[in-house]
Amino acid sequence: MRIRSRSAAVLAPAAVAALVLSIAVGTTIGPSDLGTRDALAVMLARLGGPDSGLSALREGIIWDLRLPRAVLAAICGAGLALCGVVLQSLLRNPLADPFVLGVSSGASTGAVLVVLTGVGAGAVGLAGGAFIGAVVAFGLVLLLAHLTGGSTDRMILAGVAATQLFAALTSFIVYTAADAEQTRGVLFWLLGSLSTASWTDVAVCGSVVAVGVAVCLAAAGTLDAFTFGQDAAASLGVPVARVRLVLLLVTALMTAVIVSTSGAIGFVGLVLPHAARAVVGSRHRVLVPTAALLGAVFLVWVEIGSRVVIAPQELPIGVGTALVGVPAFVLLLLRRRQQGVS
Repeated sequence: MRIRSRSAAVLAPAAVAALVLSIAVGTTIGPSDLGTRDALAVMLARLGGPDSGLSALREGIIWDLRLPRAVLAAICGAGLALCGVVLQSLLRNPLADPFVLGVSSGASTGAVLVVLTGVGAGAVGLAGGAFIGAVVAFGLVLLLAHLTGGSTDRMILAGVAATQLFAALTSFIVYTAADAEQTRGVLFWLLGSLSTASWTDVAVCGSVVAVGVAVCLAAAGTLDAFTFGQDAAASLGVPVARVRLVLLLVTALMTAVIVSTSGAIGFVGLVLPHAARAVVGSRHRVLVPTAALLGAVFLVWVEIGSRVVIAPQELPIGVGTALVGVPAFVLLLLRRRQQGVS
């Protein structure tokens, strides 16, 4: 325990520094010849520091195009990793991730419906359609779970059913309403993309994820109790049904907002919580910020790789996270087996 506490104390500042450096590096990737020093200079200038010394055009490239993209990647990575931590604890399932509740599929259906059919396009837009779809999907999962007994196993099964349903609806809409060009654009978004990131997206996602972090830190002791099962948590005086509903709602909200701005990005919420536990253990007061930081750094570098690996074209981020996440998850499983952890 002392070793892991020391690891956490060392890891936190190192992860913060790595995150800042990663975001700075992310702003240098592109056709314009801009370095890490330029990126850091622009950041300092916009935060009230000395003038960056760059032209308005070059400063705009960093501040208005590249920096929002890198920051949004960090926020999405942190949020998805945090969702994975909460779901794996609440459902006591090491394979649970933010998409187990069908929220991602619902968000995808809502967004595709707006883009291809124009339903609500003027009123809600792409992000609004994705958010509404996510909320509808989560509501369906809660209803199915309640009707079938309300246990965590039923919740997972309801999430699987909702995922398949909304994936089928998305495919149906694309097949019946899209031409070849629209299909290509929609599929790219569904696989994850931050190419349209803006400071508005950063503000919305950042606010929601910050609230999620605050709620999870406040409920850290409760999450510790949930890892031993609902009966154990109830015996410790935890209002199980109410706390679980609140945390699931927070998780669904974070996932919906992230998917509405970045598309479906998998494996972050599955792999990063396990990596964080391997470093700092299972105490959620330390695990929550550690997983969020690791998720942020991870997704920033995957986003950087997505722009480099097949340049000048971009690889969808969801493809990148799967290519990195699957081998990493296999290694984590092998390590847990060697340590005798079931």
